[in-house]
Amino acid sequence: MEMTGLQIFKYLPAAKKEEHLNCKECGCPTCMAFALKLAKQNIDIEKCPHAKEELKELYSHSIKHPQKTIEIKGLKIGGENVLYRHEKTFINPTTLAVIIDCNNSNYKEQIKRVDNFEIKGVNQMFGVDLIILKNYSNKELPTLKVNTITLEEYEKLEILNIKNSDFKTTKEILISTREKAIIEKDDNFSNPVAVWMGANDKFTISAQASFYICKYANMLIFEEFDEAMFATLISLRQNIYTDPQKPLQVESNLYEFKEPKENSIIFLTTNFALTFFAVANELENIDVPSYLIVIPADGMSVLTAWSAEKFTANIVSKTIDKLQIREKLTTRKIIIPGLLAHMTDELKEAVPDFEFIVGTHEATAIREFVKNLTANKL
Repeated sequence: MEMTGLQIFKYLPAAKKEEHLNCKECGCPTCMAFALKLAKQNIDIEKCPHAKEELKELYSHSIKHPQKTIEIKGLKIGGENVLYRHEKTFINPTTLAVIIDCNNSNYKEQIKRVDNFEIKGVNQMFGVDLIILKNYSNKELPTLKVNTITLEEYEKLEILNIKNSDFKTTKEILISTREKAIIEKDDNFSNPVAVWMGANDKFTISAQASFYICKYANMLIFEEFDEAMFATLISLRQNIYTDPQKPLQVESNLYEFKEPKENSIIFLTTNFALTFFAVANELENIDVPSYLIVIPADGMSVLTAWSAEKFTANIVSKTIDKLQIREKLTTRKIIIPGLLAHMTDELKEAVPDFEFIVGTHEATAIREFVKNLTANKL
């Protein structure tokens, strides 16, 4: 593990009350300041002429990257430096690969099926990460979206390959390899790890692959492709590989539902992903065309954003200007979250040419709200 500033400080002259304590020769005002900068790798340890060899060895070992990063045409595999996501974050999501045998008569159809697979996530589309071609021999291929390499090219990569013949054995190898890489920083275990899933029923493969994504496969290689299974694994993977220190958020934008026109109703909310998808799901499932303005709120929910001053009348006004709402739409009524009813006066003052209507507290009530809104012709 990386040394903390306090751990580093214990080896410096100021902590030991030795000669040269807080000498400033490193450019920092105190030994503690130097230790804190060194812990963040914002200064070179050689800047301290009085750092002892013991500290240099410990520090050098602590900042050593425990797992190699392998790159395939921009696709990064490995590079992890923690055992548990909450310690910092996982870095490169587990690569999901499919191996296709070009000796099969329908290999082109298989490749096309894999290449065309997509599911929608927050702000991006996801699919299979890598196609590995077995028995390729310069066969004709269409232009593909998915990264594609031959089996021969793959076998030259510095990747530890595990055949998934027994779940317990595979699990133990994955865990022990990651522990030796992260805790001991043993170079013999620094290569990313790929698990070849083998042939089995898709439910068993899906269950085992789900575990391996969590503990600690850098790549999973499948001999058969199943859309439902991959959609499940991608959804799990995205939850595991989000940064726990950063709220999941969507892009601040103007979103359309049911082919709205210039005079369609407008809703407004924050860019917290859970809030956005709750509202978006309701708007997708009603028959009334609508727009949704999403303001930039650092991924905070409605009340949290308001209390942190990330949902203010000024921010709403700037968002309306940035998204050119006036130029794009003739509607001058915006429905705000019911939890922010107290903001209507300041919103009216900041954006006087719009009327702000108090909406629902919960997304599930939007359908009934819109029904009443339409009936009253508001």
